[in-house]
Amino acid sequence: MLPRVVSVIAPCRNERAHVAGFCDELAGQRLPEGVALEVLIADGGSDDGTRELLAARCAADSRFVLVDNPARIVSCGLNRCLHRARGEVIVRMDLHTGYADDYIAECLAALARSGAANVGGPWRAGSEGASQGGMGSGATQRGEGAGATEREGRDGATQRAIAAAFQSRWVAGGARSRNLDYEGPVDTVYLGCWPRASFERFGGFDESLVRNQDDEHNLRLVLGGATVWQSARIRSAYRPRASLGALFRQQLQYGYWKPFVMRKHGRAASLRQLVPGVFVALLGMSAIVAPLLPAARDALALLVLAYALYVAAASLAIARGAGMALLPRLPAVMAATHFAYGLGSLRGWLDVLWRGTPSPAFGTLTR
Repeated sequence: MLPRVVSVIAPCRNERAHVAGFCDELAGQRLPEGVALEVLIADGGSDDGTRELLAARCAADSRFVLVDNPARIVSCGLNRCLHRARGEVIVRMDLHTGYADDYIAECLAALARSGAANVGGPWRAGSEGASQGGMGSGATQRGEGAGATEREGRDGATQRAIAAAFQSRWVAGGARSRNLDYEGPVDTVYLGCWPRASFERFGGFDESLVRNQDDEHNLRLVLGGATVWQSARIRSAYRPRASLGALFRQQLQYGYWKPFVMRKHGRAASLRQLVPGVFVALLGMSAIVAPLLPAARDALALLVLAYALYVAAASLAIARGAGMALLPRLPAVMAATHFAYGLGSLRGWLDVLWRGTPSPAFGTLTR
């Protein structure tokens, strides 16, 4: 049975360049007849004009509601929206993503045919994602705002390389969430769409997690016997980071918060999440011991050679599909992804085992 109201919940902070496109795409959603829409946007203290733009939109369209998020953390903003949401179905959406005009309709259809506790589409990234997917203005087509044009001109090729690597199994480790054609159960899903009953049974988002709160919530569902479902018919396009520095900071945070999720549940959602940390640890230990032991020097040389060959082969494979012009940038993109995630994981484990609490240095979001 179709819901009477669908509630979209979206956290944001300093997203002036994306407010108009996001709101226009939500207003243009083709919903099933009889289904009403409300959009709750939690602003985490924006100081770039985002809040003023949102307030104007809310004043002009009663379906949009501005929610305060003083904690400035995604999970806190999502929970504040959940508290005010009226819908029987909850859809999470982000301002840095572009959406097909049937995105919400396909989420509802996937819920109906799967009976899952959470559904979502594949995690698609790329400068061509929105336009090829038939998605409105799209995250990949939004460049408004101060400095956006300059950044795109300077970093456009880097962003395309980051998007191509993001989508590749060589970097994603075979994660089904990056498989654009997969339909079926998964351990986690991009964004998400839940019957309200899922939150009533499993609770909201963990506010102690700055990152990975969606992975943790999905893991909670799966461990509780529920199903998380991915549908290729749910189309969106995520706008990735546009520079190596921004990518490194993002992956450092993703890696850092993963051990806190593992500590909470006593397991990883997937073994592939452990690989970068193990690799960086082996590399670091070999480098430390290498001056003392010939065997350690040999091990270090072998590790470096193996990784270099892997990156070279992966970069070539990705470039063949995404464009050979990206080849010179791909090794740095892969290295930034792997080493940042691995270093973040090691620091996370250090804080889990020694401090017991997260470091304040990792307590704010990066973009």
